Amino acid sequence: MIDIKNITKSFGSLQVLKGIDLHINKGEVVSIVGPSGAGKTTLLQIIGTLDKPDTGSVYVDGIDTTTLSQKALADFRNRHLGFVFQFHQLLPEFTAIENIMIPAYIAGTSQKAAKERAKDLLQFMGLTDRANHKPNELSGGEKQRVAVARALVNNPAVILADEPSGSLDTKNKEELHQLFFDLRNQYGQTFVIVTHDETLATITDRTIHMRDGLLDIPTIPNTSNDSNTLNTPTKND
Repeated sequence: MIDIKNITKSFGSLQVLKGIDLHINKGEVVSIVGPSGAGKTTLLQIIGTLDKPDTGSVYVDGIDTTTLSQKALADFRNRHLGFVFQFHQLLPEFTAIENIMIPAYIAGTSQKAAKERAKDLLQFMGLTDRANHKPNELSGGEKQRVAVARALVNNPAVILADEPSGSLDTKNKEELHQLFFDLRNQYGQTFVIVTHDETLATITDRTIHMRDGLLDIPTIPNTSNDSNTLNTPTKND
């Protein structure tokens, strides 16, 4: 699903990534953890085609994204990737269902098909009765669920999440974390999540540790965590 080979990235004289090799399987829920400045968000942005590496290759869903033109990258990003951020980034003037439909419109989906897909996602999220509410009428947890639905509307190969539960209280964090596994179990969705949340990191299929621009080897799959529920977390090494 994702193959990264010898990725390096510098900003001026500061080398942020120093040669990253990583493979992520389809349907994996992977967390990336490490201290501030380790290069986690830079790596996520490169996987998400929001930035380009200085060297190396990034294959996502079989395509080397480092070879694509800017126009092709934008189209690839819209169709193959979904993004969830710490602060949902919903457009305040649009309702929940309208926010979800926006990426589908960009992809050229008809209004009818986009609306049906958005309705299905709202139902899965348990937010059918909030479809016509604007963001300022939603709770923090509801906003983040709408953001996840928006990320899913084009059936992306990968969801990339940067501190997705960082602004939520404990109850909403747990519900959001469980949602990721529900989506994986039902749809085979792949997640790559940058997080400082230890609870989330311990229940993902694999925890990738980063330090000083490198992977802190080993990154061991959590093969004992079969149920992927919040009630049975297993600590990754």
